[in-house]
Amino acid sequence: MSSAARTAARLLLGSVMVVAGVLHLTTQREEFRAQVPAWFPVDEDLTVLGSGVVEIALGASFVALPRKRRLVGALLAAFFVVIFPGNVAQYVEGTDAFGLDSDRKRLVRLFFQPLLVLWALYGGGWLRRRRG
Repeated sequence: MSSAARTAARLLLGSVMVVAGVLHLTTQREEFRAQVPAWFPVDEDLTVLGSGVVEIALGASFVALPRKRRLVGALLAAFFVVIFPGNVAQYVEGTDAFGLDSDRKRLVRLFFQPLLVLWALYGGGWLRRRRG
């Protein structure tokens, strides 16, 4: 794949993250609160606000700091790994949020998280073929 495709992937993911972060802080705050696992030791609202700020910062950095794309891509990938237990908890606890109102939908969603990790790594330039 070309560097243009990698750049497009980086810009798209960065933009999506900024939008998701803003939604954490505004209109979708209650939906995001529902996704915080019952066992998580931090207040639901504080968790949603904090993760929203992190998403905005990472997304904006991915877009605005192309020279730091490897670092930001790795941080985004790590972020997606860190929040994955919350997605598993949503499945296990049967929590309805964002239209995920069945076990099947919640299970299918779990398989998209690794794709987000790969997307972040690809956009960050980590997944390149070695020329030999």
